Amino acid sequence: MIRTEAKAKPKAEPAGNAEKDPEDWVTGDETMTGAQASYLKTLSEEAGEAFDPNITKAEASQRIDELQAKTGRGQAG
Repeated sequence: MIRTEAKAKPKAEPAGNAEKDPEDWVTGDETMTGAQASYLKTLSEEAGEAFDPNITKAEASQRIDELQAKTGRGQAG
């Protein structure tokens, strides 16, 4: 007997959590991650703005978006 494996079909839509507003994150009120802090510090320096190490994950995400827009980083070229 020949067995055929069912091939998984790719999802038509990406997972819904990928684009969730930071204000709606379950862990948004936790301290920002090390990766966020590192990137945010770099962006802050490039933008000539103060870096606040005591913000939440959600606040860091929003700040990163703001500073990316200001510095031109993270934009598709």
